[in-house]
Amino acid sequence: MTLLVLGSTSRYRAELLRRLVPEFEQRAPGTDETLMTGEAPAEGALRLAVAKAEGAARGLGEALVIGSDQIAELDGRALGKPGTVEGAQAQLADCAGHEVRFHTGLCLFDTREGRRHTYLDTTRVRFRSLTLTEIARYVKREMPLDCAGSFKCEGLGISLFERIDSSDPTALVGLPLIALARLLRETGLALP
Repeated sequence: MTLLVLGSTSRYRAELLRRLVPEFEQRAPGTDETLMTGEAPAEGALRLAVAKAEGAARGLGEALVIGSDQIAELDGRALGKPGTVEGAQAQLADCAGHEVRFHTGLCLFDTREGRRHTYLDTTRVRFRSLTLTEIARYVKREMPLDCAGSFKCEGLGISLFERIDSSDPTALVGLPLIALARLLRETGLALP
């Protein structure tokens, strides 16, 4: 049986992948997640997904390696992971009342053929108007410091939105399972 590898140390992505397959390895891809100068957020998300899959595949024999990356975009600029409470509060204040696009790149690298299967999802999120008190209360409760856009939609973060437009609700969490299931089937993995 071909080894399945998630090229990520993200617990969020691992939880999502367990919905499709019970057993897989997780490997840190060792990828620099910095966008290139002038690179559009959508292009960067797909490039980084490929880089993560290929990075995690180094030294492996026959394997299917999954790489995924998400970049949030507000008014043409990329929003990174905030890292601090102050950064999260500032990001959410910027997002309040606006639409933010979340570009989620996906790559399934089949080492048997040296072939990359890729997909890019764009989810549009309309944030409701938020007060500074609401923002501070939310950040204190969920501490979304490692999340692009400073929220966890699978938790209380859903209360920050007016609307989500998506073809795959799992993409917003960081791993588009509908597309991944299709790509895995195309490489011969039986799902369900």
